[in-house]
Amino acid sequence: MNSVNTIILGVKSLDKLIFHDMKLYWLEGGVVSFDGGAIFGVVPKPLWSKRYPANEFNQIEQATDPILIQYCNKNYLIDTGIGNGKFTDKKKRNFGVREESKVKENLTEFELTEEEIDVVLMTHMHFDHASGLTRFENGKFVSVFPNAEIYVNEKEWDEVRDPNSRSKSTYWKENWKAIHDQVITYKEKCEPAKGIEMIHTGGHSDGHAIIRLTQNNETLIHMADIMSTHAHQNPLWVMAYDDYPMDALFAKEKWMKEAYENNYAFIFYHDAYYRMIKWDNEGKEIVSSLGRSKEKYIDPINSY
Repeated sequence: MNSVNTIILGVKSLDKLIFHDMKLYWLEGGVVSFDGGAIFGVVPKPLWSKRYPANEFNQIEQATDPILIQYCNKNYLIDTGIGNGKFTDKKKRNFGVREESKVKENLTEFELTEEEIDVVLMTHMHFDHASGLTRFENGKFVSVFPNAEIYVNEKEWDEVRDPNSRSKSTYWKENWKAIHDQVITYKEKCEPAKGIEMIHTGGHSDGHAIIRLTQNNETLIHMADIMSTHAHQNPLWVMAYDDYPMDALFAKEKWMKEAYENNYAFIFYHDAYYRMIKWDNEGKEIVSSLGRSKEKYIDPINSY
């Protein structure tokens, strides 16, 4: 995949990846530090900490960086970060919030406004992905991207509006009410544009989806939170946050097998160390990668 190897540090500090006719930029959606045990589930810390370090509170750094895709004269966004002003002091402490969103400022570097985002592709609606959809303004929550079509899986959209006792802690009303009229739902998969597919997997949430970008018979795959970081490469390493862990496991097995066999490269929203990785056909060796250039709050144990 020669095009994926064409790696350029983009507009000022933003990481950029050229993929044929698509330009991908990682915006600054905020930084959190989630509990390592929750992120790696039943995997013992002596195993996962070799691949992804923790701080003294056992928290691991997680970027929440939306991916801006410029393609065919349109601006697409994969997820939206944690926004601004959505976290109480208690939530900031519990989730280790280090930074809030700079997406608005990032867009000005492209001479873009939030009104010029055409499409938002929501992998799911958990607060660390959806809080950037709205902001508090003039006494009420309003849409940050008022002219965008917002794609959400049908099951996800149903649950976000009527969460159960477990999911109500992550599906916040302030993140979805103001964008209600912009939402477009789909069942198993949809294609918002030629070469951009959203595919329902379930697992992390009932309505969780992955995104596949295809250009000139080459593919980038965004596994979202069923494979939130490079350290989750092992299909058995699933989150304690997963509502349906066996569905997450089976979906990872299916899509990673397809990815290895067809030379897909993986892109990430949460990873503190990598933006993109391409493994060999057996998933053993990294053959191409794009690192996250932003300085980390938690220094890695290994050299990345």
